[in-house]
Parts: sequence; structure tokens; C-alpha cells
Amino acid sequence: MEERFLADEMLGRLARYLRFLGYDTEYVREADDDAIRTRAEEEHRILLTRDRALAKRTPNAILLTSPMIREQLIEVREHVPGIVLAPRFDRCTVCNGELAQVPAVTAPGPEVRGSGPVYECRRCGHRYWEGSHTREIRRFLLYLTAR
Repeated sequence: MEERFLADEMLGRLARYLRFLGYDTEYVREADDDAIRTRAEEEHRILLTRDRALAKRTPNAILLTSPMIREQLIEVREHVPGIVLAPRFDRCTVCNGELAQVPAVTAPGPEVRGSGPVYECRRCGHRYWEGSHTREIRRFLLYLTAR
């Protein structure tokens, strides 16, 4: 079974990067510690947090020490050795929903500026395509895995 994560409000950027990697990563904001702990346990998720007290009281939590995304990904990989740092781009970075390919020609909405397939979130309808931002993410993750 693939790991599932719950990132607390201090780790929104990390949640987005884990979604780039294809990991089911929920992001919770404006919730108290008890609600976060309960959700992580009920949904069988690994809690990712920088809150030392919350990590200590939550089973299956990873306390991250760095504020930098590169180091945070390395810390997650150290705690979850099976994590693959190769982008899959199959989860929505906005809501964590699954993406499905849609025909670019029939896709209503904002103009698609990239080439290749267009993907749409099944949950929120957000659209994605290969572009310069995607290439930058791939380069960053390639650099990270070369360490």
C-alpha cells in the first residue's frame, strides 16, 4: 500500500510537492491539534508537522525540522525510505483529487499554453498541462534525487 500523508498548516508547499510525486497528501489548515490527530488516525495517514508537541502526541507522525522544501523532502524520504522522488503529476495540487486526461480541443476554460495532453482534476476541475513550471519541478526533483 502506498503511503498517505496529512500535512499540517505549516507544510502547504510540501503537500503540493508530495502531490507532484503522486502521493495522496491532504493539507489541513485552521484545525486544532486534536482534530489533526484524529483525522490522521482515522484516515490512516502519516502526519507531517513541524510542531514538536503535536508530533510527540500523534502516532505515526514525522517531525520535520527544516523550513526549506528541499530539506523537508529529504527528511520525509529518510523516514519513509520507499518514497519515490520522481514526479508523476497525477494528483491535483489544489485539492489532492485524481487527474484524468481530457481532450485539449474540447476542454473549455483557460487557454492551454503548453503542448501535449491536458489533465483535469476529477474533484475540483482544475486543469494541468506540460509547461515551463512542470519542467522546473522535474529539474528540481532530479537535482534532489542526485544527492
